[in-house]
Amino acid sequence: MLRRASYAVSVQFRPLNSSSFVAQTHSYVRWQSAKRIAEIRAIQNFARGDDKDSARGHDGDTKGHFSSVDALADMIGVQDKGLIRSQCFIGGAWTDADDGDTIAVVNPATGLEILRVPKMGRTETDRAITHASDAMTLWSKLTASKRASILHRWYRLILDHGDDLARIMVAEQGKPMLEAKGEVVYAASFVEWFAEEARRAYGEVIPTHDLDTRVFATRQPVGVCAAITPWNFPLAMITRKAAAALAAGCSVVVKPSEETPLSAFALGVLAERAGIPAGVIQFVTGDYEAIGDALTESDVVRKLSFTGSTEVGKKLNAKCAATVKNVSLELGGNAPFIVFPDANIDAAVDGAIMSKFRNSGQTCVCAQRFIVHEKVVEEFATKFAAKAKQLAVGDGSKGETDQGPLINADAMRKVESHVEDAVKKGAVVLCGGERMVFEHAKGGHFYAPTVLVECDSTMKVFAEETFGPVAAIATFTTEDEAIAMANKTRAGLASYVFTRDNATLWRVSEALQYGIVGANTGIISTASAPFGGMRESGIGREGGKHGLEEYLEVKYVCMAGLGDKKNPW
Repeated sequence: MLRRASYAVSVQFRPLNSSSFVAQTHSYVRWQSAKRIAEIRAIQNFARGDDKDSARGHDGDTKGHFSSVDALADMIGVQDKGLIRSQCFIGGAWTDADDGDTIAVVNPATGLEILRVPKMGRTETDRAITHASDAMTLWSKLTASKRASILHRWYRLILDHGDDLARIMVAEQGKPMLEAKGEVVYAASFVEWFAEEARRAYGEVIPTHDLDTRVFATRQPVGVCAAITPWNFPLAMITRKAAAALAAGCSVVVKPSEETPLSAFALGVLAERAGIPAGVIQFVTGDYEAIGDALTESDVVRKLSFTGSTEVGKKLNAKCAATVKNVSLELGGNAPFIVFPDANIDAAVDGAIMSKFRNSGQTCVCAQRFIVHEKVVEEFATKFAAKAKQLAVGDGSKGETDQGPLINADAMRKVESHVEDAVKKGAVVLCGGERMVFEHAKGGHFYAPTVLVECDSTMKVFAEETFGPVAAIATFTTEDEAIAMANKTRAGLASYVFTRDNATLWRVSEALQYGIVGANTGIISTASAPFGGMRESGIGREGGKHGLEEYLEVKYVCMAGLGDKKNPW
């Protein structure tokens, strides 16, 4: 067991550079080299061509000073003001709710309202579904090459407007600017990937059972799709779903989070500029239950893709059963991070920092439960806490920061309750464990990067998904014990293993009941790989070739009468 006296040991580390930390957390930022940027710029030669409800989960007065699109654009430094919209996108038109009702969009770093967007319901959603059905008739008949060409234009426009998209994201979601810019590139990568995969929806010719027949299978679009997306990655979670659907020949109705609708609307603007026809991709915001019911109960909508909590995902899945919809569910996680005694501890600490504190710990794949061998736990915990203390916390729009705010007051309360529960049950706080207040952002929801030791499975930080910047460390002695601790959860999304021994890595990777294993790395997301979980972490996969298959149906055709059935021998 880690000695309490050792927690106070002073360890000297080289100061962590804020910019380099955030950049390291995004493999897709590293991918964007200077040469790649130059190549992208060279091919971008095409036309570039409003007080009723408080924001959910927020405390206090959120009313701000930026009630118009132009005022918000000037305030956050967006150059292309056309990207900021306060209306939903239905049938190719930007429109308000039928009754004019609106909901507030709040900056989580300041607690101030920055804009209002439509509070739509079932009627408007039904209308969007009708438009989607009509549009798909023509969209699905385009050649794969034509759809790919349009998607490539969307991809290039997203990159071309990366700075503006990042500023919009920071204003409504709160993540640091460099991290937001990384997400723009990550989001665009899905559009590029599926633009290329559109040409690869291959069929099959199957050996026949009879001489005068031929058997083959084709793939065709599943139908009108619905995508319900979260606030933690407001661009990438949309493109990962919508780009795959569009590449397959489907149309899609997107319901983005009410916390971050402006990023979604900006994607809609760029989709329109790219030449995606009216009705092929639409965005509706408002009454969650009314919109969700319209999408799940519709006979026209044949697929639902959802990223969010396991609780909500189960409810949506049950509702989709009535019409036997195809569903993709990317749900909650509770990721274990296993450190074996032979691991490179410095590399494990770097991986832990990248995985745990990216997006303030508000990711479904962030490391949650650190399961560290008793021989190295003191070294790992001490170094981990020291680096966590060095992370710069603050408003993502105010200089260099490594960690922004939590999304709202509900998120803050959950994090505080988990830490309080852990401490009451014997956990020791190595760093953090408290909210932070800044003079320039007194209404924000900032929580210090927190490392806890002497944790166990009775604590909420081990049993539940915290979704915040809290790392809980426990110890193990044997490989079997580590695997059992890691699998002691209903979740099964991401997991991490650090060891120098390939045999250990292979055995443990196979034994972990998770859809994703990060082997000696804390960064696992890429457009080319299948992303998804096991058990109660979801159904289906997003990204990779598997992501396209989620939006395709296989049709078997048996063609007879092609010749004499007489045997040739």
